[in-house]
Amino acid sequence: MNKCMKPDLQSRTPKGRGVLTNSVSRYERVSRHQESDGWDCDASLPTLRTEVSLERPRSMISYNRSPDLPFDRSINPYRGCEHGCVYCFARPSHAFLGLSPGLDFETKLVARPDAPAVLRAELGRKSYKVAPIAIGTNTDPYQPIEKQHGIMRACLEVLAECGHPVAIVTKGALIERDLDILSAMARRGLVRVGISVTTLDARLSRLMEPRTPSPARRLQIVRRLSAAGVPVRIMAAPMVPALTDPELEAILSAAKTAGARTASWIMLRLPQEVSPLWQEWLAAHYPDRAGRIMARLREMHGGNDYDAQWGRRMRGQGPYAEMIAARFSLAIKRLGLKANAPPMRCDLFQPSVAPTAQLSLF
Repeated sequence: MNKCMKPDLQSRTPKGRGVLTNSVSRYERVSRHQESDGWDCDASLPTLRTEVSLERPRSMISYNRSPDLPFDRSINPYRGCEHGCVYCFARPSHAFLGLSPGLDFETKLVARPDAPAVLRAELGRKSYKVAPIAIGTNTDPYQPIEKQHGIMRACLEVLAECGHPVAIVTKGALIERDLDILSAMARRGLVRVGISVTTLDARLSRLMEPRTPSPARRLQIVRRLSAAGVPVRIMAAPMVPALTDPELEAILSAAKTAGARTASWIMLRLPQEVSPLWQEWLAAHYPDRAGRIMARLREMHGGNDYDAQWGRRMRGQGPYAEMIAARFSLAIKRLGLKANAPPMRCDLFQPSVAPTAQLSLF
């Protein structure tokens, strides 16, 4: 008599997705758990399709006062991110929409097609004071749905027209589509791009970042941007203790060869719902080192999975964090990479006027 074996966590991972479950957010009063009834002998799960809804934002520019961020404003063309990076610190933001930071974050996305018009209006206000705008600090502006919606490109066109400086962070190869705009802005000192590389191991990348370009493809993006005159920063982030941090020097060296000018690193961050999602992923894919990885993280955060305090949340504290920082400093010095990029120009800013039906008198 054949018996149905209960499938393990790894075999139940939704195909092409990062996290394993769709646990409720911290705001929900009840929780939901999936339990096998003994009849699910087939361990495969149906493919989760990406759903995109539309939103008209009342404003686009979000301001922050964080002393450990190099910018005070940012915009996000999309909510949620199809790249599905299991470690993404932005996952908890989906809870504000009444959605799960788990699978909902990477399958139920929100596009903001009116973003360029709203951004243009905000830049045109008399009270607006120019400073670099960051894009991609929460969700990736060049995730796959950008190919259909084109919101990021339209926002770039507004910024280029206004002579407004912008700093972009992405893993997406679709940024190459916008080389015409980016190279022109670079010649005017108005843009810089950060490319995030977590690991050079294609298999590990596919597990952690299932819908992102491979590490080799990301280095090719660095080459193409650099060849077009666009200043590129390599972002070795996040560094995962006992998993990806041994690759730090190799990542920096490969990026330098590809043409990166500056570099930075960030330790793995596990805020709010990200920690249980990450630990669930570890148990499924790296059970042999899960305990060691979490021990190192807690060692850097005072015994907790995460410390949200400014000055500590990005790097952690203690001997392990200091060791990574020292390795990074030595590596960039040896390779000739810089930690800080020269400032972008703000003196070229000229707010554009939204088109109206009324004719000008002059």
